[in-house]
Amino acid sequence: MPVISAPYAFNEEELYVDLRSIFGHSLFLKCEGFNFAGSIKLKAATEMVESAERAGDLRPETILVESSSGNLGVALSMIAASKGYRFLCVTDSRCNLATRLMMEALGSQVHVVADQESNGGFLGARLAYIRSLCASDERCLWLSQYTNPSNWQAHYRRTAPAIARAFPRLDLLFVGAGTTGTLMGCARYFREWNRPVRIIAVDSVGSVTFGGTPGHRMIPGLGMSVQPPLLDESYVDDVVQVEEADTIRACHRLAKRGFVFGGSTGTVVSGATDWLTRHEALGRTAVAIAPDLGERYLDTVYHDNWVQDLYGEDVLAPDPPLDADVAPLGPTPPEPQPQPQPRRRRRRHDA
Repeated sequence: MPVISAPYAFNEEELYVDLRSIFGHSLFLKCEGFNFAGSIKLKAATEMVESAERAGDLRPETILVESSSGNLGVALSMIAASKGYRFLCVTDSRCNLATRLMMEALGSQVHVVADQESNGGFLGARLAYIRSLCASDERCLWLSQYTNPSNWQAHYRRTAPAIARAFPRLDLLFVGAGTTGTLMGCARYFREWNRPVRIIAVDSVGSVTFGGTPGHRMIPGLGMSVQPPLLDESYVDDVVQVEEADTIRACHRLAKRGFVFGGSTGTVVSGATDWLTRHEALGRTAVAIAPDLGERYLDTVYHDNWVQDLYGEDVLAPDPPLDADVAPLGPTPPEPQPQPQPRRRRRRHDA
């Protein structure tokens, strides 16, 4: 039984979901959202803060500053509250309301930028605001998840070794690409491992991470409007890009089986199952990393009006069964029961 005194001291590392019965592919989903921050970003946040502490960069008057679409902001808010630091998260309008409220509940300040760039992104405006703030207030310390090596080192030291312990004969690893911290940490670890593992990055359509055409994206988490400085494409074996409509479909398909995951997880699962469908993967061991859970997406990804307004009514159409011989999901109809026969009344005969 774990007993902790700091919220960042707990993170469930050994939980996997077998997706075969849901998507028809042998794919194990590593669940990273079972901690007090609710996402994989807890690892990077902890590593970046502790690295700054070791370097002597954090003082009582320091104000931690970071740009985040949501999950890292929550993780840093939790750590800052636990350690007694002040924290300012710079985000944009795509950040879920529940996420903003969570950060504020933890005592953090949230600044939402409104300026959108010509490529449909907000990142440039967020970073410009942080640079201006740091130049005007020497108390501010920007952790910079986009360039901080502690971001990928957290996954090199923790995420990848945990997968290797659970799956010593791993063949395929699917990792979502945002800042690419998780991707680079895992890819570097398995490049040095004694068994070749194929690393497949999963990105969102509209992201420019791997040179794609910039486009409007509404689901926060994966994808970038500028190429991430941490990325080294020589470590990546293949890339899958996922339409946001397919992210929605994957999330709802999981939810119909009782698993409510976040938008980033829906993108990773959609990309992984698409890749497995197009490639011969029979007998190969495949793992995908699920970065987050879904409670903070109830007013977006899981809200029918929001989904239909942005992606059309067809996105929520029922999924076909996995196989022609498989009956649709639903309650099993009761077997017909024999109907009671009416009792025959005996006629009385007068003596």
